[in-house]
Amino acid sequence: MGRTKKNQIVDLVEPYQAKLLTPFAVLGIKTEEDWLTAIDYLPVDTPTLAPQTLLAKEVCRQLEAYLAKPGFIFDLSLHISGTTHQQRVWQAIQAIPSGETSSYAEIATQLHSAPRAVGRACGANRIPIIIPCHRVISKNGGLGGFMNASDGDPLEIKRWLLCHENTRT
Repeated sequence: MGRTKKNQIVDLVEPYQAKLLTPFAVLGIKTEEDWLTAIDYLPVDTPTLAPQTLLAKEVCRQLEAYLAKPGFIFDLSLHISGTTHQQRVWQAIQAIPSGETSSYAEIATQLHSAPRAVGRACGANRIPIIIPCHRVISKNGGLGGFMNASDGDPLEIKRWLLCHENTRT
């Protein structure tokens, strides 16, 4: 089936350097020079794309290592723009080990912030999995939100990632 003009325009505006098939989504990988700039969750029926650069190949290799062994530690140069508060939240999230979680409230207390502000920073995270916002859950132990959603496919992805890491929620 042919591609629509709208899809062609989107591809020009947001090109991916790789599209990696995973059990929960196709991961659209964006890089600029020597930096990983974004990972997007695309529908599982999205066509894959072999890595177009050495960095995209390395990102795919590390993501595959994580899928094989959830305790894998990523070693990638990240470039993500955000407010000072968002940057602090993302740093706190990166400190949560695989197999563990923290709540929005716990991170908010640590940063002298509010849980909703932490949730908004999680929703603004452009490099999920590497910056593991799926490890941030509700104070009561529930999943909370994910990708700015409170139900549907995003929460299924979060549930899959937490299960993969043998996390109890």
